[in-house]
Amino acid sequence: MTPRTALLQTLEHLDALDPDHLPVVPLDVYFTGNDQEESIAPNQWEFGRPPIRELHARFQAIAARPDVQGVHVGLHQDWGMALEDDTEWPAAENIHILTSADEPTVLSWLDGLESDGASVGWPYGQHAAAPMPAEGFQVFSVFWD
Repeated sequence: MTPRTALLQTLEHLDALDPDHLPVVPLDVYFTGNDQEESIAPNQWEFGRPPIRELHARFQAIAARPDVQGVHVGLHQDWGMALEDDTEWPAAENIHILTSADEPTVLSWLDGLESDGASVGWPYGQHAAAPMPAEGFQVFSVFWD
């Protein structure tokens, strides 16, 4: 099974589990095998956003920090279009960082990613299968556009 097929199966399961909220998957589940530059932050691609492999590596480095519980990718409402077109990777909307760090620290991690910042919480509500932050941690959602 390819990483794309596994991701799509996971997304279908998550969508069936909680159709009212957008699915959230671990960072590596989303990025492994993904070489489609326009699958995340497409409006910033070629306008300062680093290539997808560098974006993945930057968030992997954030995930490895001792003050980070995890990094997850929130899917875009149109992720299901990838089910209809076997050349498309499911579209992502944002990246969620579960951390004990404060907002200025989180924002410093985003330098050079051409994001529009990060806000506390799940912007579209928390999916039933999304991770819960540990005590002393909160969710920052990185967004573009």
